[in-house]
Order: sequence, then C-alpha cells, then structure tokens
Amino acid sequence: MLKVTKIFRFETAHAIHGYNGHCKNIHGHSYVLHVTVGDPIGDIAFLPKPGFIVDFKDLKKWVNEIIIQEFDHCLILSKDFVKEHPNTARTENLLIWEMEPTAENILLHIKNKLLKALPDNILLKKLIIYETNDSYAEWESNAF
Repeated sequence: MLKVTKIFRFETAHAIHGYNGHCKNIHGHSYVLHVTVGDPIGDIAFLPKPGFIVDFKDLKKWVNEIIIQEFDHCLILSKDFVKEHPNTARTENLLIWEMEPTAENILLHIKNKLLKALPDNILLKKLIIYETNDSYAEWESNAF
C-alpha cells in the first residue's frame, strides 16, 4: 500500500454537553487535520506517468470543499446543549449535531463525508485530527 498525506488547518469552537469539566463551556481550537489516501499498487517499481496516487492539488480542493468550508470559524453544539442554552441557537455560524462534538465525533463526521464524496479511485486510509498540539483522535481503514 502506497499512501500520501495532506495536512489542513481550521478554527472551530464547540462545547461538550453533560461534561463535568472546562470543556462544558464554549471554547475554540486550532484543529490540524491529516488526510491520508492510498493505493494498493502491488509489486511495481514505480508509478506510471504522471506518477501520482493523487495530485495534492486535487486532494486539497476536495477536502477544502467537503470539510474545511463547513468547519472553519463555526461553532458546533449538540442539540442537547442548544436545548439547555437556547440563546446559542441565534449564532450565525452554528452547526447543531445530534451527538457531542468531541474530537472523536468530529473525526467520524469527517470520515463519513469524505468516504461519500471522494472519487471511487481514491481510497481514504487514515485521518488524524489534532485538537491541541498534544491531543488527537485517529481513524484508520482496514480495507484495501
């Protein structure tokens, strides 16, 4: 399996409803997202022309359109949080989710969107999202 990774950055705020700690309050992060795609190239010495699994320019375009435009400078809250704090519903850049917007759930949301939207010949292999410099969630495909 040959894999390539492109790194993306975006700013997003969230709060975790029902959590007994600082993260129960609205706060933001500078997220760093690693998107890895692959190709089960088999036993070859090199890739034929043009020599790419995917053009980084194309991967950047797809992820920016599918993910970054949705998340950058928005606030993600669960419906339970909004129900308990109804004034937050007036926020212009608000995304309301069924689930809590933890790093894990944000990553699963990203995975599901990319799996549906990427071209069939692009295999999504791994995602890592850094919520802070030293805290991240990771998903990896077992499929070939």
